[in-house]
Amino acid sequence: MTMKTNNEIVQNIDENSVDSAEVDKILRKYDKGSDFRTLSGISNNIVTIILLCFSLFQLYTAIFLGMEPMILRSIHLAFGLSLVFLLYPASKNWPKDKIHPIDIITAVIAVVVCLYVVVFYKDLVYRAGMITTMDMFIGLLAVLLVLEAARRVIGMPMVIISVIFIAYAFLGPYIPGRLAHRGVDLNNFAQHLFFTTEGIMGLPIGVSSTFIFMFLLFGAYLEKTGMGEFFINLANAINGSSPGGPAKVAVISSGCMGTLSGSSVANVVGTGSFTIPMMKRLGYKSEFAGAVEATASTGGQLMPPIMGAAAFLMAEITNTPYFTIIKAAAIPALLYYFGVWAGVHFEAKKLNLLGLPKDQIPKLSHVMKTRGHLIIPIVVVMYLLIQGFSPIRAALGAIVATLVCSSFSKDTRMTFKDIVDGLIKGARNALTVVAACACAGIIIGVVTQTGLGLKMGSVLVGIAQGKLFLTLFFTMITSIILGIGVPTTANYVITSTIAAPALLMLGVDIIPAHMFVFYFGIIADITPPVCLAAVAASGIAKSEPMKTGVQATRLAIAAFLIPYIFVNSPRMLMINSTPLLLVFDIATSLIGITCVAAALTGFLKAHMNLVERFLFAAGGVLMLMTNPISVGIGATMIVVAYLIQKNKFSKNNVLA
Repeated sequence: MTMKTNNEIVQNIDENSVDSAEVDKILRKYDKGSDFRTLSGISNNIVTIILLCFSLFQLYTAIFLGMEPMILRSIHLAFGLSLVFLLYPASKNWPKDKIHPIDIITAVIAVVVCLYVVVFYKDLVYRAGMITTMDMFIGLLAVLLVLEAARRVIGMPMVIISVIFIAYAFLGPYIPGRLAHRGVDLNNFAQHLFFTTEGIMGLPIGVSSTFIFMFLLFGAYLEKTGMGEFFINLANAINGSSPGGPAKVAVISSGCMGTLSGSSVANVVGTGSFTIPMMKRLGYKSEFAGAVEATASTGGQLMPPIMGAAAFLMAEITNTPYFTIIKAAAIPALLYYFGVWAGVHFEAKKLNLLGLPKDQIPKLSHVMKTRGHLIIPIVVVMYLLIQGFSPIRAALGAIVATLVCSSFSKDTRMTFKDIVDGLIKGARNALTVVAACACAGIIIGVVTQTGLGLKMGSVLVGIAQGKLFLTLFFTMITSIILGIGVPTTANYVITSTIAAPALLMLGVDIIPAHMFVFYFGIIADITPPVCLAAVAASGIAKSEPMKTGVQATRLAIAAFLIPYIFVNSPRMLMINSTPLLLVFDIATSLIGITCVAAALTGFLKAHMNLVERFLFAAGGVLMLMTNPISVGIGATMIVVAYLIQKNKFSKNNVLA
């Protein structure tokens, strides 16, 4: 049997993937950021020029630096808001092939409002917080524009959360209990939210205008080179022939792509259109196939180096070097994916599913020879960060490396048109982030103006009566609720502002506290009842959404356990650890996650009864706690359960 060529493998991928029109429909339905207008003629040319100018402006500021932060953020927001209004209609009933006159007017107003800060910057500085009636009008108009942009490109959940916070700002004196405050007036509200770096023009939009935009541009160019196809072929070569091969391909390829993508839903649809039909063809149930893709795609945002752009925000908010953040995130992310991979493996063994035929699997050597050079830009990013370069310089270096490396092969070489298209796509991809960060700035502004962060923290600690475990549990629930339907960047900003202070009050270190709320905010994408990533995957898998969400939650069990572990044992985040302790923690965690995954599947070497499942699950959780006593008890329980399984397996073989 001969090995298929790369073109034949790509053809096989196309045969087993979902129709592109159906994929686009699902993506537009569940990811509002992808539901933009498809223009033609003069309007398309104008919008394209604005998108190009946006990217060129960001490249200029990234290369030469030196621009006043407030001015940079204002121009960045002017580009972002105006493009949102031009590309995303105000109503579903408005046409998608041309721009409504009202949207043109709104876009112009957005530019005027944002550039007001640029034109009158010196006056605003000299007045030092004393604002005029016109300032107040502009500030309030800016808040309304940001909310409208968020509604169009993100959806109502983010807007509802922001409106609740705004209401809290004005109704503070009438709220009973610990959450009460003296309230704010319109002048102070407008001034604080738009004319300071504590609100809309605050840290989130600051990071969006620097690090995040450049990494989105980097991701757009990687996609142009065919990085997605490379990841799928690489995953196929590594795991395609093993039991449940296509599901493992989904885990690996979605994890690789997810770290570059800021959207769980976009990642689900991008790789799931190929992997989900392959899993179903192999024998996996529709719900499980959708759950695998949803879980793997969501976890990509937990995987360094980019983490859906949240890593940059975490570095800024915690005042921690960027490399320290991605180093801390590495082991938990790998354990998450190992847990998903183990769940897939045991499900395949339980159903006796085989891998792909050998003739449908590319040789690893061939994959690396034809597209392996595409890994170089990612290596360049990591090297520059390790050497102490700023993230923005690392991103610039990675973009240059991508353009150079793409020329090494005819299949990946980019034309001038591809380079221009990359600039356009990078700017368009940034619109969701701009709207999310600006809207998150409203929330941060209210929190800093009213002291809500500390108040909310004290409420959570009070409900938990000062007990760490209960505080962690209530913080988890809060983070999941706040993360529903909200993009990664805004998700983290909200959870870190509202939920993290409760953990900090009880003495939890800043990085574990922020990583804890970040994890559970992300997991909201696969946690019922909303579980957007699982719902999108169910659209491709033709499965029942809630069942898909439940299966995804089971597969992502590591994400529900690991945050509790690294809060109690920060060594897992490479904080105050030694190489020997790190090896011990990783080894015990891998064993623990394997056992928990087997228990939830109900299969290791043979089908399990309730006693075996309990022993494996409890033993696995104890192994994850990493302290010697827990590990010893957990290991004993696991050994007992394994011996029962081994005996059962031997009897089954004799009977067979």
